[in-house]
Amino acid sequence: MTDVFIKICGLRTAADVDVAVAAGADAIGFVFAAGSPRTVDTASARELAARVPAGVLTVGVFRGQPVDEVRRLAEESGVRGVQLHGEEGPGDFAALRAEGRTLLRATAERVERCGEYGEDLLLLDAPDPGSGKPWNWGSDEFTAPEGHWLLAGGLTPGTVREAVRATGAWGVDVSSGVESARGVKSPELIRAFIEAARSSHR
Repeated sequence: MTDVFIKICGLRTAADVDVAVAAGADAIGFVFAAGSPRTVDTASARELAARVPAGVLTVGVFRGQPVDEVRRLAEESGVRGVQLHGEEGPGDFAALRAEGRTLLRATAERVERCGEYGEDLLLLDAPDPGSGKPWNWGSDEFTAPEGHWLLAGGLTPGTVREAVRATGAWGVDVSSGVESARGVKSPELIRAFIEAARSSHR
């Protein structure tokens, strides 16, 4: 069994990026959606993304923004991945397809498989995105999608191991679960989360 894919999202400082990369994150997320304490501008994101080695995916996170705006912000910031939260359809994903770009679709709805909208990775968010409240992934009502999908929503260093083992998730995504205060990342929690996620497959 291969290691779980780990995305640390909502990073805003060079120190946080360096910690996540050094600890072994597979992807780093920068939030461009308005109204979040984790939002960064394109200039800051470009500087942060430049610190990330080629083997780690940099992802711009967008919520309900026009495709033209998403494309512009992605190009200006230099991120290699685009994650969409909202009502986007297959046509929007096709419009954002570019050489070398990884597309992520985030949804809180039940999905049978990754790739239905043309996305490369599927992110299964909790029913109340951004709330830090997890899925009831231990219940019979939870059905894991097929393919490359990331479990998100309410994960912490203390719950991620059990969550991966219970759901068989290909990957995990965390933001608030590694924060010491809203929007403020904790190096210790980032390291602990990555270690716990990796240990789920041992």
